[in-house]
Amino acid sequence: MLTPEYLHALHNLPLAAKRAAEGLLHGAHLSRRKGAGMEFSQYRPYQPGDDLRRLDWRLAARSDRYYLRESEVDTSLVVHLVLDASASMNHQDDNGLTKLQYGRLLCAALAYVATQQGDAVALTVLQPAGLLHLPPRADARQLPRLYHALETAEAAGRFPDAATLAPLTARRQPALTICVSDLYEEDGEIERLLTRLRAASGEVLLLHLMAHNELEFTFRGAVTFEDLETGRQLQLNADQQRRAWQQHLQPWLRATAQRARTHGFDYHQLNTAEPLTAALREFLHRRNRA
Repeated sequence: MLTPEYLHALHNLPLAAKRAAEGLLHGAHLSRRKGAGMEFSQYRPYQPGDDLRRLDWRLAARSDRYYLRESEVDTSLVVHLVLDASASMNHQDDNGLTKLQYGRLLCAALAYVATQQGDAVALTVLQPAGLLHLPPRADARQLPRLYHALETAEAAGRFPDAATLAPLTARRQPALTICVSDLYEEDGEIERLLTRLRAASGEVLLLHLMAHNELEFTFRGAVTFEDLETGRQLQLNADQQRRAWQQHLQPWLRATAQRARTHGFDYHQLNTAEPLTAALREFLHRRNRA
């Protein structure tokens, strides 16, 4: 099993991304459209105005009919990866991985898959000090750029304010935006950002990271919890509060998913203790529908 902790233990983001993706990509095909490409697809009758260079003159000589050779060309897509790097992403799961570390692996694997599919990939790391943005490119050097940006990204502070995010939402370019976040927000700021990105770019795939120890509340005994973004602390007995936690968590998760889908986002919850396969498969599914 290519578990998140195994991939992280490789200490090599390019290798981890390739390992995570290569099994999924085995047998996968690029989506295609008809056009003037390299791989022959079919013949179709000549119509006035068609490019005569695509006419099959040998077939015309044999049949006295005029047909054009149609080929298949790869469809390309702009894939915009958006990684939340606010301090709450420093939350650590039982396997030792933080949400940010899992998010790095996930974004790197998504970038690898998108590149293999011939897509242009962009990356934005959301940091309170300013956005780290790599514009979309499909050249051979883009993956190393993305890997370096992800490897050096650190989670700190609160989610960026509207002024910091303004350049991101001002760009209007058709794209599949994939946001990786734990969705911890004070006043709907992540929801507003994604709503603007959907208006500016089109489709939004929202990958909601939750740690296993959050979902199952695996803590034991007396525990001090700290809000990683505000520093506020709360002391409690985990065994006594487990049921109450679950009673609050499940309605919040349902409401979060419902709100996201109401805004037109494709929402998927991910457990940071589980392999990346589900998210990569969903990306390929969304891409092939594009």
